[in-house]
Parts: sequence; C-alpha cells; structure tokens
Amino acid sequence: MAEAILGDQDQYSCSICLDLLRDPVTIPCGHSYCMSCISECWNTNDQKGIYTCPQCRHAFNSKPPLNRSTVLNEIMEKLRSTELHVSESAQSLAGPGEIACDFCAGEMIKAVKSCLECRASYCEIHVQPHYNVPALKKHKLVKAAVIPVCPKHDKLLEVYCRTDQKCVCMHCVLDDHKDHDTVPSAKERDEKQIKLTNTQTKVKQTIQTKEKELQKMKMDTVSHSDSAKKAVDNSTNVFSDLVKLIEKRSYEVIEKIKAHEKADLDQGLKLQKKLEEEITELKKTEGVLEDLIQTDDNIQFLQNYESVSSSSGSDGYPSRSFKPCCSYPDVNKLVCELKERLETIFNQEINETVQKVSDLAIKNHPVCINVGDSVRVKSSIKTKYDWGGGITHKSVGVVKDIKSDQSLVIDFPGFASWKGLLSEVEPVTDDDECGSLNSNIKIGDKVCVKPSVKTPKYLWGSVSHKSIGSVINVQSETVTVDFPEQKGWIGQVSEMEVVVGADLGSPSHACFKTGNRVSVKSSVKDPKHGWGSVTHNSIGVIKRIQGESLTVDFPEQTDWTGVTSEMELINSDASGNLMDISTLLNKK
Repeated sequence: MAEAILGDQDQYSCSICLDLLRDPVTIPCGHSYCMSCISECWNTNDQKGIYTCPQCRHAFNSKPPLNRSTVLNEIMEKLRSTELHVSESAQSLAGPGEIACDFCAGEMIKAVKSCLECRASYCEIHVQPHYNVPALKKHKLVKAAVIPVCPKHDKLLEVYCRTDQKCVCMHCVLDDHKDHDTVPSAKERDEKQIKLTNTQTKVKQTIQTKEKELQKMKMDTVSHSDSAKKAVDNSTNVFSDLVKLIEKRSYEVIEKIKAHEKADLDQGLKLQKKLEEEITELKKTEGVLEDLIQTDDNIQFLQNYESVSSSSGSDGYPSRSFKPCCSYPDVNKLVCELKERLETIFNQEINETVQKVSDLAIKNHPVCINVGDSVRVKSSIKTKYDWGGGITHKSVGVVKDIKSDQSLVIDFPGFASWKGLLSEVEPVTDDDECGSLNSNIKIGDKVCVKPSVKTPKYLWGSVSHKSIGSVINVQSETVTVDFPEQKGWIGQVSEMEVVVGADLGSPSHACFKTGNRVSVKSSVKDPKHGWGSVTHNSIGVIKRIQGESLTVDFPEQTDWTGVTSEMELINSDASGNLMDISTLLNKK
C-alpha cells in the first residue's frame, strides 16, 4: 500500500542505516540522510577535517550546516504511519514453536524481532520505539528467537570460552572462566563462519561434481544398454543360420551376454542410486549450513556450530563412474569367427566361445586381484567347481594363491582352499566391504591396517602393519585411530581389521600385572595423560590396573597414570644393574 502511494521505498531510505529516513536532512550535493546518521558519520572525521557525501563521495571544504527537510519529513511520517497501519492489520497470532510478543496483552501476537539488550521480543507495533527512541536505537535487534542466558548468573551470553568451547556471560569470565581463553562471541562467530563458508563451498562443488557424474553415468548406461541390445540382435541373426547345429548351444552364449548386461546394469543402477542418495544428503547438509550461516544470533550460531560442522564435512564421498565389464562389439567379432569354423569343429569351438564371452569381462576391464585381496563369487556365475562348505554369492573370502591357468585358491570362512576361476570372482569393493566385513568396527576396538593394504588412502604417517591402535571415532567410511606411534590417525574403514585378543601381540593387557616393572615405549611421543616428570628412561612399578589405564610409581613421580598401549614390560635381565625400584621408592 505504501509503495502504491509513494513508489519505490528504497529512494526514501537512508544509505547509512538502510532504514526509512528519520529527521531527514539534505546536504549540498542533493543526497538526504537521517540527521543522526550523517552527524555521527561526520563527527568521526572532525579531527581530519574531511567531510564527504557517503554516496557520491563529493568533498566539502568545511562542514555543511544540517537543516531539517520539513517536506521530506512529512512524507516519511506519512509512509511510516501507512506501514504501521498495514502491519497492525497483518499481524498474526504466534503458532506452536513461534515467539510471541512480550508486550501484547490478551492474544499472543507473533514477534518479529528480539532485543538482546532488553531480553524481550516485540511484534511489528511494539518494536517501533527501537527505531524511533534514540536511547533504544543502539540496542541490538535480531530475528525473533529465544534469547539464551547464563543459567548461573541469569545474564546475557556475550563471550565464547575457547577452553571449554561454550558460550558464557561476563560474570562467568570473571568467575569460573577467569584464566580461560575467551573472546567476544562476534569474533568467534566471524572466524568459524569463514570455516563454515568454506565447507559450504566444498559441499556445493561436490554436489556439482556428483550431478555431472550422475548425468554421465545415465548416458553411459543407456549407451551400454543399446550396445548390449545390438550385440544380442547380431548374435541372434548369426546363430539363426546355424540353428540346426547350434540350437541347443546358442542359448548359452545369448544368456551369457544377457547375464553380463544384467550384471553391468545392476551395477550401474546401484551406483546411480548411491549417487542420488549422496546428492540428496549433500543438499540437506547444504540447507543446514545455509540456515546456520544466515542466522542473526551469534549464540545460536556458536551453539550449533560444532554439531553442524562435524557432520558437514564432504571429503568422505568417493568419485564414482560406470565401468562395464564387457564390450559387446568384441562379442560380435567372436561369433562371426565362430560361424566360419563351426561346421567342422562345432563341439570344441562352441565350448571355447562360451568361455571367451565370460573372459571378455576380464579382457576389456581387467580386474586387479592379488593374493590377500577380499573377493566373492559373481552373482551371475554358476561356478565350475562345487560350492562346498555353505559358500554362497554373499560369502567373502581372501585369495590365497593364483595359478597360471587363471584359477585361484580362496580361503572362505569355514572353508579353506576353495578353488575357482579368476573370471568367476570379483573383488569386494570398499562400500561392500565396509558394509559386510567391517560393520563391527566401533569406538574402542583394537584395530590394525590389513596386510593386503599396500598404501592407505591417507598415507601411513608413523603407522605400520604391526601397529595396533584404539578406534576413537567412526564416521561413514572414515575411521580415526589412536596408535602408540601416532594419535588421531585417519584411515578408511575398509583398510582396517579388528585385532582379537590373541593377536594383540606382546605386551597385551593380560601381560601387565600389579608389581611389574614397566617403561613408556620409545615409539610414544606424547602419553595420553602427559609426561609429568617421567621420561622414556624412567622405569617404574605398576601399582594399580583399571581397564586400559594403569597407575605406576616411578622414582621421578609416584601415582603416574598411563594406558596399557603406551607401556612395555621391563624384564629383570634388561634392567641390568639398575637399583631395585621398589627399594628406591621406599627410601623416598
């Protein structure tokens, strides 16, 4: 309505405060501002003696007089009264979960702004004094929300404690958080918003990449399906000329092609679905990040930052592409060659051709299967050898040996030395292995890097195949492990295996007993609970063992606390002529 009367409202707004002009004044260059806004702007430059227009940058030799524009002020009053009248008629009741105005009597009118200074929420009508009254103009208005306060002091949360990673009030800074690292909440928000914005950018880039992958995959699967159909049609035409001789056997070749097509398309559909799920999840994450970045309330932003930031990362989504196993033009070539030789050597050639069709999956898309890899029988294969031992298509085994004739020996759970063909098995992918083999890896488990892993995705660092560490975090396909050699080591779940009690090596937890002599391992750089007065050369006596923690009396420090994975036993021979520690401790 106001716009219908006066046109574009922006032309009546102050370019400094971006609100409707209040006590408007017009300076010599023709631009208008709120009297308080332009006065404050020029007052800051009084010492420099420089007075410029904030819009056109026109400079004045001296400070121009500020005279109130009566006509423009009347227009502003008319515009404000029109807007207020419209706001009164458009006000709505506060619904469930919405903030109500603290000053409306009777009905609970929906609040539009909250004041951090007044610690109150206002509707369109009752918020007007914060725009008109000079003392209230300095208050901080935010979008209507519940204003969090300190539960101990009932004061506004204005400071962020980096030590405890929480928002506190000014009284807390002088009390419980006196010696902590504290900063204004606005400063902490600025720093973390930069990180969150970078994360959002990465998420957007990942979404774009995934969408391109999905589009390409759809095109590849359609093209692959067309190629498969053409191969089926061509094979059918070739075998129709030899139907009397190969009627019983042609069905095998055609079924092989269709089986490979089905396997490829099933794989393609599976990858498409996974990409769509990842894109959907990433878009949800983007929405959450966008909502948090756009929030006006610093406290709400900081309180939700950790949970959103820790779960928004995008580095854990691998790139995917459709890679079919079989190239069907090669199939056409094989069946044409077969036609020329079939009449004389039919029985021999047809058997070899059927096998060649199966081998094309390896020929055109080589599968790198090595000794030690995890594999399973392809879903499209009826194995040449007996299944045995309850082995199914879902069984996952480890390759023990690969023969020169493309046969291999696999150790399945409950069935060792199973024999099959290289063309009959497929490697277990990271996604499948994560779901089937390592789903039991959880926080607190003892793990090591699998012997079959030559180079972990995120590199070795100080870790080796012999290292045994404790899982401290599992997120999707990524696992974080504390090794004695390196804390916070990051790897993929598919690269790890759980170490059972018998494999924990020596010394294991069971090897430690009260009274044993121990020292900190030379590979441990920083013990979990700190060094204190202890060094690598210190030798102490175990005083108490509780779970993974133990208490040790060292000559340098009694009641020292450590963890079993950081310690090693000192036998009597290794200690040589060292003074008996227990005697030394008694002397102390």
